[in-house]
Amino acid sequence: MNTGKRKQLFTEINITPLTDIFLVLLIIMMVVAPMLQYPGLKLAVPSVGPSADTKEQPKTVQIHIDGQDRFSIDQKEVSALMLSNAIRELKNAKPDGVVIDVDPNATHNAMTHAMDAAQTAGVEKVAVTESAPAGAAPSPAQ
Repeated sequence: MNTGKRKQLFTEINITPLTDIFLVLLIIMMVVAPMLQYPGLKLAVPSVGPSADTKEQPKTVQIHIDGQDRFSIDQKEVSALMLSNAIRELKNAKPDGVVIDVDPNATHNAMTHAMDAAQTAGVEKVAVTESAPAGAAPSPAQ
């Protein structure tokens, strides 16, 4: 005899355990994220004009990258492979960091190679400037 009661199938999804898991993961990420430290390269932005509190010129290694991606340090041309060694040699004599002067026609790869070479040489202060293209008139003073 069948009493008329059928066993009903439960077809709905219970999302409570899934929500609990996501909340626990969210709390873990909120606790761990402030503890992560990203060791990045510290960049120093050079000042535009002479400042009143600077009494002497900073002793920096000057790297110039021309439009053909050639590197020169203090007016002497250096190969890309020897760039890190050349910076390392000058680092003690010029402890204030590195200034990379990039031609607008130079590639981004050349600039990042110079920044990587400075970091490999142990330099902590790096500034990047854009040099005026050859034949361009200097910008008016403001």
